[in-house]
Amino acid sequence: METGLRSHHGELFVHPLSNPGAAGICPEMLEVAEEANRAGDFNLAVEIYSSQLADLQHPDRGLCLRKADSLARAGRISEALDSYCTAANLGKLHPDELPFLVESIARTLREKEPPAAGAIRGGVKSSGGEDGANSNGECDDDDALDLFSCRLCKCLLHEPTTVECGHTFCKRCLEDDAVKDCAHCKQALSKKDGLAGGRRLNVVLSGLLDKLFATESKARRCWIEGEVLWKKQSLGDALDKYNAAVDLVPSSGRLLCQRAELHMEMRNFSQAVQDASTLCRIKPHWTKAHFLKATALSKADRNDEALQEYFTCVALKPDWTKVKLEAQKVLSELFSSVFEKEDMPTPLHPLQGGLATRLIKPPALLQSLSPLTQSPGSSTQDSEFSVIKNAPVDESSFRLSGVAPCKSDSGAREGSAKSLADVLAALPAPPGGLKRKHSIDGPSTFNPPSKVLRPDDASTFQTASVWGGRMFPAELLDSGDMECSLCMRLFYEPVATPCGHTFCLKCLERCLDHNPNCPLCKENLSEYLATRGYNKTLLMEEVLRRYLGDELTERKKIHEEEMKELSNLNQEVPIFVCTMAFPTIPCPLHVFEPRYRLMIRRSMETGTKQFGMCIADELKGFADYGCMLQVRDVKFFPDGRSVVDTIGVSRFKVLSHGQRDGYNTAKIDYLEDKKVEGEELVELLKLHDSVYEQANSWFTSLKDNMKSQILSHFGHLPSKDPDPQGSPSGPAWCWWLLAVLPLENRAQLTILAMTSLKDRLIAIRRVLIFVTRKRPR
Repeated sequence: METGLRSHHGELFVHPLSNPGAAGICPEMLEVAEEANRAGDFNLAVEIYSSQLADLQHPDRGLCLRKADSLARAGRISEALDSYCTAANLGKLHPDELPFLVESIARTLREKEPPAAGAIRGGVKSSGGEDGANSNGECDDDDALDLFSCRLCKCLLHEPTTVECGHTFCKRCLEDDAVKDCAHCKQALSKKDGLAGGRRLNVVLSGLLDKLFATESKARRCWIEGEVLWKKQSLGDALDKYNAAVDLVPSSGRLLCQRAELHMEMRNFSQAVQDASTLCRIKPHWTKAHFLKATALSKADRNDEALQEYFTCVALKPDWTKVKLEAQKVLSELFSSVFEKEDMPTPLHPLQGGLATRLIKPPALLQSLSPLTQSPGSSTQDSEFSVIKNAPVDESSFRLSGVAPCKSDSGAREGSAKSLADVLAALPAPPGGLKRKHSIDGPSTFNPPSKVLRPDDASTFQTASVWGGRMFPAELLDSGDMECSLCMRLFYEPVATPCGHTFCLKCLERCLDHNPNCPLCKENLSEYLATRGYNKTLLMEEVLRRYLGDELTERKKIHEEEMKELSNLNQEVPIFVCTMAFPTIPCPLHVFEPRYRLMIRRSMETGTKQFGMCIADELKGFADYGCMLQVRDVKFFPDGRSVVDTIGVSRFKVLSHGQRDGYNTAKIDYLEDKKVEGEELVELLKLHDSVYEQANSWFTSLKDNMKSQILSHFGHLPSKDPDPQGSPSGPAWCWWLLAVLPLENRAQLTILAMTSLKDRLIAIRRVLIFVTRKRPR
């Protein structure tokens, strides 16, 4: 398998020879060397190139570069530098000639000491950006965001706004035209807000954030004001706002990042370097922090220090092509600067004295350079590296952990005069390397706590404030901050309206039954009512669960007790006072009164999907007998009305009348037909068959138009039951016939209340005889 870089044409990158026809160069041996490179045997390639160079009177630049590349790919960086310097002495090194050196140094940095799990996400290309960095240069580390962070800007929620799906973002983030979908659930966000002035902030959450995180909220406002001024090119005023924000929250990584970028736009490169250095300490695994620092250093003409940061970036993100190219560019300039500043002697043969070593690798630096430049097989590598790992925690330790302490500008300039060896010797290890040995760096991510911070957890509070996990004293959050203004109890299933107010879901629905306006601000919510987008505010639910768990448990217990009481279909059955209903017969209903909207909704919420139907009674309010209806389907209209498809299931007798929340209720006892046996059963079967034939004959004799009306509303006459006593309510055809016969409600009610099938059949036969005689001929 071929290993190594390829050109745009797909071939292995090979430097051209300066003099391909020179005596001593054997094309066949060069082909063997290239084949060895393709096979990954870089040491063999080095031996071949060395032997070819030894046969030359004058070194060939292209051959030196090929040898240098093979040495770099073999991990023999110290020797590779010799060859690169020889080539640089023969002709300026170009950035595109140094990809193997950059790759090798970055790989060596990654392998210096195994990083903490998850610290380096090498080899993963981000979907949000190019070559290993997402669109804003952020690590793909959404898990580090806490409960109160916006998933769009990654900062504390500012003017929190809850969208249709129940997730909450900053209002200004949602106003970005590029935001089309919810960052949490990917549901498409509606741009048709239905309210004058666009989306509204969530009033309860806004007040809660200002109370719990007063300082950070104030800093966030300054920060946003600074962004607005920056867009208007009022850079000085913008910097004042950013300075005020940083004074309030000095550990905010993204805030420091933006201020550093603003400094660079204002050409304040020294200040940009200081902000970027602080940012690297706070977020040692954030590739953008190191890239930002490298960019600032480069613009400040401190290329040697910039190179360190570029290598750190490549170590953290191996696929970040842009940074690799920048590192190659800076390396090229550093190689050139060595030969521009030195009084160069006459070039020597590469095997006669080690020119590159004498030029850029003085003996005093070999020990500090050895962890990076020793070949993998060197016997001194482990011992020298162990000395560095066990060194005291001082400035050198910080440099090895990828965090350079802030220096004055004059002190920083001293580094720009260093040789290439100084630069490479000071190259940092990946941020994950020494992190486990020196806890000053802290964890790479912070998981928010499952409970409110208690007063005695001061040290934990400080750690949280540094690493982005937001905590607050327990006494700041009171259950009174989370009460529904309608029921005056803790929010249960909180829902935010388009106008920004929050209520319990059930409370809001009851209010909208009566009036399509917000109970607080009176904003018209007709469109919200029409879409019935009652999605719970998930952030509010999580705050309740996490920080007011005991109060929420008690609130949930009250709700469950209410639901249990409502689902008792004996003690307190909801009664719809309207028309006659019969077992097995469909009964479609048009529901428009607020009290019955509530009743139907509760029957669905409890899961019973049943309620009683009775006709009105002038004295008692409703009759003493009725039929239970089962809801099969509900269709809601935009104005809150609904059509409910129900069917009769069983008869009942009312034991006591009552009311609940405006609608009627009853304690009931279910009715069943009394069964008979022996001669009474034989007589009942004969009567059953006789009345059925009489009913079928009557229906058949009806005019076509009357028959069509009956069929369209009730369907065909049910077939005769083989066992008339099989159902507690008797044969279905009896109820079908009662529903279509031209009888008054009181007469139907009398037959409905009968518990003797024989008496019911006799009553039906009398009605059939009566209607047959009355029918015009």
